Amino acid sequence: MRMTATEFRAMSQTKPWIDGIRFDSKAEGKPYCELKLLQAAGELTELELQPRFKLNVNGVQVCTYIGDFTYWHVHSKQRFTEDVKGVDTKDFKIKAKLFRAVFGHDIVLVKS
Repeated sequence: MRMTATEFRAMSQTKPWIDGIRFDSKAEGKPYCELKLLQAAGELTELELQPRFKLNVNGVQVCTYIGDFTYWHVHSKQRFTEDVKGVDTKDFKIKAKLFRAVFGHDIVLVKS
């Protein structure tokens, strides 16, 4: 049976499944695989997917930021939060600044 070009594009653009987890894109799945390897090697712990952070300012919840990954880096003894983006959106830039102000560290931007 032949596949139309439209069917092929739809099939090739499907969201990938890795470890039973459906990712929004291949670009988001790749860092996950790398982080899993680092976790297995003992370089990081507490790997969490789609972490939610309430961004509160002066007791008011301004918004919620949902990252792609967060983890504890064993050697640097620091928590990292990563976000995979093809383009820095206006909303992301604002949330990244709020995140820095509230949590005291930057979001690691992984360009896809």
